[in-house]
Amino acid sequence: MENPEKGKDKISRADYEKEIARLQEELVLLQDWIKFKGLRVIVIFEGRDAAGKGGVIKRITERVSPRVFRVVALPAPNDREKEQLYIQRYLTHFPASGEMVIFDRSWYNRLGVEHVMGFCTKQQYETFLSDCPRFESYLTNNGIILIKYFFNVGMEEQERRFLKRINDPARHWKLSPMDLESYRRWWEYTEAYDKMISATHTVNAPWHIVEADNKRKARLNCISHLLSAIPYEKTPFKKPELPKRTKRGKGVRDTLEIGNKVKERY
Repeated sequence: MENPEKGKDKISRADYEKEIARLQEELVLLQDWIKFKGLRVIVIFEGRDAAGKGGVIKRITERVSPRVFRVVALPAPNDREKEQLYIQRYLTHFPASGEMVIFDRSWYNRLGVEHVMGFCTKQQYETFLSDCPRFESYLTNNGIILIKYFFNVGMEEQERRFLKRINDPARHWKLSPMDLESYRRWWEYTEAYDKMISATHTVNAPWHIVEADNKRKARLNCISHLLSAIPYEKTPFKKPELPKRTKRGKGVRDTLEIGNKVKERY
């Protein structure tokens, strides 16, 4: 699954900003449609570390309501969650009617990092590998729209991004011990991801591979695909008129005079 350095030709910032703005307007229309039709949508983002999953999620959610487009990025399981069914901690975050839930990493952790790093047993891994397609078939058969993305990045580009995180204090928070291990174990993760996708790429829930060496193109390609994956229409919208304000009450001051004022530095 090594990225053969595709898509390295650049797209200008001006063209990128213009197109991302257009796509974000369409995402607002999609949001209205999801609410209007009561759809339940799950979008999974998996992929190589430093492949740009967080960046595209940020652009997807930038102009929409967090009450409709909910992002779930779970931490490591606590002691209680370790004793539950593996899938249980994810089920509590599933969408209700009129919601899209975006998983920044998902139950596929078991087939990726948990398997490679030895955080689960071989039996747990093999069981989930075979059960996952049945579980996802159950979801789609019950009306949930399930869309799965895998962000792929080449070895050289991943190294460049990791070095940027190491050398930029504003990006240190993006670097974890697991990231460094994923860099060291590149080929082990390659094998795990190849097996994962081969076993769980189904008619009901196919994987969509996003080549992400070029971040701008990856974001545009992914968002464009997401919009095409859910048929939607513009919902009716009647522009409201601003109502008249109520009369000022006796003794009501013009400005808030209680509290500490923030110094205006700009």
